[in-house]
Amino acid sequence: MAKVATVITNLFEDVEFTEPAAAIRDAGHEVVKIEKKAGEQVEGKHGEKVTIDKGIDDVSVEDFDALLIPGGFSPDQLRADDRFVAFAKGFMDAQKPVFAICHGPQLLINAKSLEGRTATGYKSILVDMAYAGANVKDEEVVVCKDQLVTSRTPDDIPAFNREIVKLLK
Repeated sequence: MAKVATVITNLFEDVEFTEPAAAIRDAGHEVVKIEKKAGEQVEGKHGEKVTIDKGIDDVSVEDFDALLIPGGFSPDQLRADDRFVAFAKGFMDAQKPVFAICHGPQLLINAKSLEGRTATGYKSILVDMAYAGANVKDEEVVVCKDQLVTSRTPDDIPAFNREIVKLLK
């Protein structure tokens, strides 16, 4: 069983968290929601409420097997906090699986972890990803080096979930 960290804050894209989290749990793995403080509640763009399990200061990369970064406005807010940037970078540097959808790769841009990687994301951040050194593709799901799984939009969630579950086996 894998333990998957999820970094999430207000205005996340609801289904980009709920559907991958359900797929991860259905495959027998654990999902741990991380924000600034445990016990707080964050709210998605469409009203989904999520209670935070752990504060960022109470976790380390070594505690987890993989990282999920849902999209929406959440990754843009999280990348303004160096603790979340360092956390995401730690997963990439350790070559642990990272799953980022839509605007999720924004956190990886700030972590300077996309150079030389093949990835995708929401249309409006593709140029930013390219400037960060990524080989950008416009495909429903991109798997790079059996570690980084990226997708573009909620429409891509079935392919995104399929590749997440495959990588966690």
